[in-house]
Amino acid sequence: MKIEDCFRIGTVTKTRGLKGELQAFIDFAEIGKVNFDALFITSGGKLIPYFVESFKMPQKNIAYIYLEDVDHIDKATPLAKKDIYLPNKIKPVKDENDFTLRDLMGFTAIDEDEGELGRIIEIQELPQQLIATVVYKDREVLFPLSEGIITGIDIVKEVVYVDLPEGLLDIYLD
Repeated sequence: MKIEDCFRIGTVTKTRGLKGELQAFIDFAEIGKVNFDALFITSGGKLIPYFVESFKMPQKNIAYIYLEDVDHIDKATPLAKKDIYLPNKIKPVKDENDFTLRDLMGFTAIDEDEGELGRIIEIQELPQQLIATVVYKDREVLFPLSEGIITGIDIVKEVVYVDLPEGLLDIYLD
């Protein structure tokens, strides 16, 4: 399975105990609406499938996970600091009224002047605004997600149309 066919739900933060349990930070808000018995963890740029024996969320955003065949800390340790994905086909469909700027993760950004910039690979929350990251011409480019920048959003095609300030891309490309 390819990363494009999946959506990110969080990151394995560390191991927990000696029996292979993983602790993960889950930043996908609707994880409770998803029914899954397997997940994918990144390793060397590839997605590796794992069957889930146990997935518990004792507190908000924190999950304790046991995976099949990961029964010792030595097997769990290489999975720390890796992203966790689920297939797009099980992603819950959002009502348009529930859509937020954070949901632009994975959308393709298209600038009015420059054309396609790339997929949004990260959204950072700063005190005053959200910042999107795309890889454009082999460089990471950051731009604000605000009313003055976003000119349109196509939820069905997963595209966000932007009008970046003049010279912003030049900062990253020079």
